[in-house]
Amino acid sequence: MVLLDDVSFSKQSWQQRNRIRTQRGLEYLSVPVKTAGKLGQSISNCELVDQSFVAIMLKSLRTNYAKAPFFSSAMDGLAVAMVDGARSKRLVELNVALIGWMAQRLAVAKPMLLASALGVGGDRGEHVAAICECVHADRYLSPAGAQDYLIEDITSFERRHIEVCLHVYEHPEYVQRFKPFLPYASALDLIFNVGPDAGEVMRSGRRAPRAIVKD
Repeated sequence: MVLLDDVSFSKQSWQQRNRIRTQRGLEYLSVPVKTAGKLGQSISNCELVDQSFVAIMLKSLRTNYAKAPFFSSAMDGLAVAMVDGARSKRLVELNVALIGWMAQRLAVAKPMLLASALGVGGDRGEHVAAICECVHADRYLSPAGAQDYLIEDITSFERRHIEVCLHVYEHPEYVQRFKPFLPYASALDLIFNVGPDAGEVMRSGRRAPRAIVKD
């Protein structure tokens, strides 16, 4: 699992926020980062404004999930990961800590690497293809939303003999803290509500990948 930290930080993106299920619907929790005068900075260089958000986020999670079936068994570990990650004052370290904690809860056992540590170049699809080559991957499974740029950059993969497929996913439904069920919340929602079966539920939505359709 390669974390793409050597690309430009995008403000108000999934790089710094995610959604939780509240009584009002899906609401964002955002990590404040320093952006003034830092246009184009890479994710790896992105600094946290401060660490006060940790207490605010943990309070929000307790408010909305305290009565979820598996909240008590997961919250302490999450709090430790968040505090430890934020201590570095860098967004990438916070994300690594949180993703690592979630991966363990979801039974995702793949090694985790930072793209910045691989030292590969290129832009857009060329960069992704170079990363695949660096880790000896012969297949790249992409989110479907990236199809347009992948069509433009497909030669970067083809000359490296890397197959490109698009991920097909049908979001499974599970019992949430509030009704009706709303899909595409943070994996925290799944972990707090489903517990040890969270990984199995997550993977149940996977369907056979599809090929890129060129015009």
